[in-house]
Amino acid sequence: MRILATFTALALVLPAPALAYQATITRDDWGIAHIKGQSDADAVFGMIYAQAEDDFNRIELNYLTNLGRLAEAQGESAIWSDLRQRLFIDPAELKRQYAASPAWLKALMQGWAAGLNQYLADHPEVRPKVITRFEPWMALCFSEGSIGGDIENVPLSQLEAFYSGRQVPLALGEQPFAYREPAGSNGFAIGPSHSASGHPLLLINPHTSFFFRSEQQVQSDSGLNAYGAATWGQFFIYQGFNDAAGWMHTSSGVDNVDEFTETIVKRPAGGFAYRYGKQSRAVQEKAITLAFRKADGSIGQRTFATYATHHGPIVRSVGDKWIAFALMNKPVAALQQSFLRTKVRSVAEFRKVGLLKANSSNNTLFASNKGEYAYFHPQFLPVRDDRFDYTKPVDGSDPATDWKGLHPLSALPQVVNPQNGWVMNVNDGPWWSAGKDSPKQGDFPRYADAQGTQPRTEHAIAVLSARPKFTLDSLIQAAYDPWLPAFETLIPRLAQAQARNPDPKRAEAITMLQAWDRKWGLTSVETTLAVNYGEVLWATAEKDPGLKDFPGVPQWMASAASDEQHLAALDAAMARLTADFGSWKVPWGDINHFQRNDGNVVQTFDDAKPSAPVMFASANWGSLAAFGASRYPGTKRYYGTYGNSFVAVVEFGPRVRARAVTAGGESGDPASPHFADQVGRYVSGNLRPVYFYPEDLQGHVKSTHRIASR
Repeated sequence: MRILATFTALALVLPAPALAYQATITRDDWGIAHIKGQSDADAVFGMIYAQAEDDFNRIELNYLTNLGRLAEAQGESAIWSDLRQRLFIDPAELKRQYAASPAWLKALMQGWAAGLNQYLADHPEVRPKVITRFEPWMALCFSEGSIGGDIENVPLSQLEAFYSGRQVPLALGEQPFAYREPAGSNGFAIGPSHSASGHPLLLINPHTSFFFRSEQQVQSDSGLNAYGAATWGQFFIYQGFNDAAGWMHTSSGVDNVDEFTETIVKRPAGGFAYRYGKQSRAVQEKAITLAFRKADGSIGQRTFATYATHHGPIVRSVGDKWIAFALMNKPVAALQQSFLRTKVRSVAEFRKVGLLKANSSNNTLFASNKGEYAYFHPQFLPVRDDRFDYTKPVDGSDPATDWKGLHPLSALPQVVNPQNGWVMNVNDGPWWSAGKDSPKQGDFPRYADAQGTQPRTEHAIAVLSARPKFTLDSLIQAAYDPWLPAFETLIPRLAQAQARNPDPKRAEAITMLQAWDRKWGLTSVETTLAVNYGEVLWATAEKDPGLKDFPGVPQWMASAASDEQHLAALDAAMARLTADFGSWKVPWGDINHFQRNDGNVVQTFDDAKPSAPVMFASANWGSLAAFGASRYPGTKRYYGTYGNSFVAVVEFGPRVRARAVTAGGESGDPASPHFADQVGRYVSGNLRPVYFYPEDLQGHVKSTHRIASR
């Protein structure tokens, strides 16, 4: 009862929802929406309306994906994505959970749906692909962020293979060692002892696909005042701050999903059973009917007979075993935790909200104006028998492998106000989060972290340890520090290979790389050469049979690649650059670019169209400021699609001070002045002041309008 009372107080329980909602949307000179409503539901109404003004297409796309209705817009090729979603998300069940939700949460969901429906009513020129009317229960399908990420651990190719009965090769993105930009983010929290002002500081640096979130401020007379990044279609600030505290989520290395091998037998009376200890249990069977758009525009349907055990839905097979998939699926609790988190003002309040245990994949860096700074592990962590290796499928017929409830929060890795003066996470384990004050890995089960270190781990520790006192300016400098630590190992190995196998054709290039300070920069020829060499060597690793003995490609490249492989990678990189640019001596700013041609989710890049040079590089090489870029059909330049998106630094004193930048611009409309007005600041790391208080907005207001449901 005490826990429930805490949640009630934090949420400021709302009365029965009114039939009408009202909010004011004020746009500043960067197009950022500052929304104000009387109640939280009014604020949510305005918040989602403003998002729709900026990019309704991305909102609808997110809900088509999460409702399992993407094929209704994109055709039958998306049917497997929809099936994967519907194995876990049942609209009928979401409607039942919505009906049983707390009154205050229902009011928010009703305000959310009213906002989207009012936007469509006010803008008849906007034509939804599928969803012409939003229902309040739909908000539960996209409730926390991590459930989408968790479901995406199910490989679509193998789901298709199982439910179609034919062989389907792994897609490129499903290959475990394929070269791609690391998913995740950077979060730093600086304590008073390491802050020049004596006030805590927070770096918010999510690494996502570009244009993935909207930058907003949302306020109510019920105590809501949150600023930051909201994923398109969600009614809570996912990464941001209020006037007392801030939160930055990074993707965790926690083992938060599990696969169970099921021993299947056919039942004489029909259907299937699976072994569980000495029992034979019936496999649950369920028909799922999915709609899809045909080439002629009409709608077709496909019905799948799907299977599940008590471990979860069956998603693939290995040999004669079926594989069941277990993950967190607590949409009501997840949505509560996501919203309530935006109102917390202290570590104590954050912990109380965490008792909902509906965050399965987010590490959190936290800071408050009480002088607090902390690292928190995901609060949803099932208890398992640590004898088993849950990074691989475990034997579902053995009851000892089952989940056994959830760990109490006190048993999770965490760091609060450590003596070293800072905490951080760069998608690595918590064992490096606070230097010598970090949690000890041996004190926790193996499944508390399946990630280990990242190339960014060493870099983050170095920049945080280098300064006795941080300011907002120096925290930005740390976030954009140009060191690429991966090449500290690779370049000496390459030079040794050349010494043992001298070739004058590559001597100048290797001499240049040896003298290089391992730092990116727009004029750096060495960065271009090193990145191209590294990418070719990575591709070599993917084909090497010895890679299976290493935890990842970086470890293989550093210790197992042969002289011939290192040198061949450099030769290939030099040849490719020469073919594309007439010389291998190409400055990094000539090849690495940001381009935003249109508002499409998947862009078409073009060397002939305007673009901006970007100084930072891929996180694969340890760059803290991440820019995941590659060549595309018809291009010689690299164009980025993933990495730094929304970036902010915040100081928590008597008054909040903050700076921020959003990739490209706030609007998804190419005709808007805010489609690309932040490009220059984004590519240079020149964060702009945040207008958090009304007096900050004075002189910067470009428009104000009041919206109401009718």
